[in-house]
Amino acid sequence: MQSLIGTGVALVTPFKQDFSIDTEALKKIVNFSIDGGIEYLVILGTTAENATLTQDEKELVIRTVIEANNGSLPLVLGVGGNNTMEVVHELKTRDLSAFVAILSVSPYYNRPTQEGIYQHFKAVAEASSIPVILYNVPGRTASNMLPATVLRLANDFKNVVAIKEAAGDIVQAMQLIKDKPKDFLVISGDDMIALPIVLAGGAGVISVIGQGFPKEFSEMIRLGLNKKVDEAFKYQYLLSESIDMIFEQGNPAGIKQVFLSLGISENTVRLPLVKVDDSLAERLNNFVNKINNQV
Repeated sequence: MQSLIGTGVALVTPFKQDFSIDTEALKKIVNFSIDGGIEYLVILGTTAENATLTQDEKELVIRTVIEANNGSLPLVLGVGGNNTMEVVHELKTRDLSAFVAILSVSPYYNRPTQEGIYQHFKAVAEASSIPVILYNVPGRTASNMLPATVLRLANDFKNVVAIKEAAGDIVQAMQLIKDKPKDFLVISGDDMIALPIVLAGGAGVISVIGQGFPKEFSEMIRLGLNKKVDEAFKYQYLLSESIDMIFEQGNPAGIKQVFLSLGISENTVRLPLVKVDDSLAERLNNFVNKINNQV
């Protein structure tokens, strides 16, 4: 899965001030990511506010991104949930021909055991006609998918090709990298520790901040993959302040404020999320201006 090495971005769903989907802004964000050197795009992940979109709106987002991308970059589709049967049904009925892989989050809210997580992804792997990227994000799911479970899935199913590891635990990520099958990819799901994970042998990142500063962030990851450590860390320290800020008051409220500062889209989010406060908006705007003045 060479197409999944490097920087992928988990695209936001931009909304107009009336909370309807802003398809023109979404096209701008896609083109901004392409022009910035991103390696692939992830549609309908957590950052897309997937939980607040209707089925028709999800279809609109998919069509808009496919049209804007126009074959430029590989596409990954988020297909996950805590109802295994529903996820399996979607995988069996959806046309997945436009995508190189699906990204499937570990079941949330139910808090399954490790065996339950394994059986869920066994059903997903058997239903999916394309490769599967597991997604471990215990901060949202309240259930950590342990390395033993990940490795069991990676060894048992050839189409389970990668994990987006977002536990925020560099030791857990290193254990996965050490023990994984040769071609299995460990992809960081945490922007702040993406570079350390890459330097430890990870394959890259599925990023939030990467869509706001695609040139700088994707170059950092490429330098890391080529073990140009000192050069890579210059970008790490340049961007680290912004990574903290975009998650300070929730995702994607922070990154949407970055897009407002860039003049690409509104900073509208849907309840229960709210916009960042004026103080954080000003700090993010100042950071965007600082970066733009340095480039």
